[in-house]
Amino acid sequence: MTAEQAKFLLNFFLPSVEQEAQTTKKVLAAIPEDRREYRPDPKGRTAMELAWHIASSELWFLDGIANGEFGQEEEQPPSGLHTVADVIAWYDKTLPPAIEKLRALPGEKLTTSVSFFGLFNYPAVAYLSFLVVHSVHHRGQLSVYLRPMGSKVPSIYGGSADEPFQMPAQA
Repeated sequence: MTAEQAKFLLNFFLPSVEQEAQTTKKVLAAIPEDRREYRPDPKGRTAMELAWHIASSELWFLDGIANGEFGQEEEQPPSGLHTVADVIAWYDKTLPPAIEKLRALPGEKLTTSVSFFGLFNYPAVAYLSFLVVHSVHHRGQLSVYLRPMGSKVPSIYGGSADEPFQMPAQA
């Protein structure tokens, strides 16, 4: 992969990461604070654990790409993050600078092969695709929790029964 190709992929994927982040915030915000410990099965994560995993893993992927290595992910939120609103505020604060750091990387850095725990060894920029599909996967899990928790499901890729699709106004 050339540096030019890597920059093309970066410029292709970063708008998706930014757009998906807006959808992620809508899903996280739909978690009722008083039901954040809900889990549909003892083997599943709680809604709060999923919220943290989604938010923190996006930053983890961005940092791993920028640093050229993936370290251990933080399983628990830092002290001070006790509510869903705290996680959303943390996400809002940390995601934009991490995206900008990545946007500023030279193409050569993005072509560097990065090991993903010995499972994969791809150019750094390729992991942006992993970020998107990983988040979509877990956001889907979390969206299934919402109605049983007594919440409404926001529109994600189109309308939902709770937030029907609205045609854009004609220009």
